[in-house]
Amino acid sequence: MPWCEECSKFWTPTSMGADGSCPSCGRSIATAAAEPKAPWHFKLMVGAVCVYLGWRVVQLVGWLV
Repeated sequence: MPWCEECSKFWTPTSMGADGSCPSCGRSIATAAAEPKAPWHFKLMVGAVCVYLGWRVVQLVGWLV
């Protein structure tokens, strides 16, 4: 969230001006918004699910044969 030093306040992107300025003082406070990254434990969980489902497919193929 952008912080205005002059007003000592956080501003949401929807409350700022179209040019990224502070609605109170008009100072430019917009920063480059970084893409939110998935946390490491989410990636770990997705990897574990993929390994589990892969193993279940191997078991299914073994059962069918």
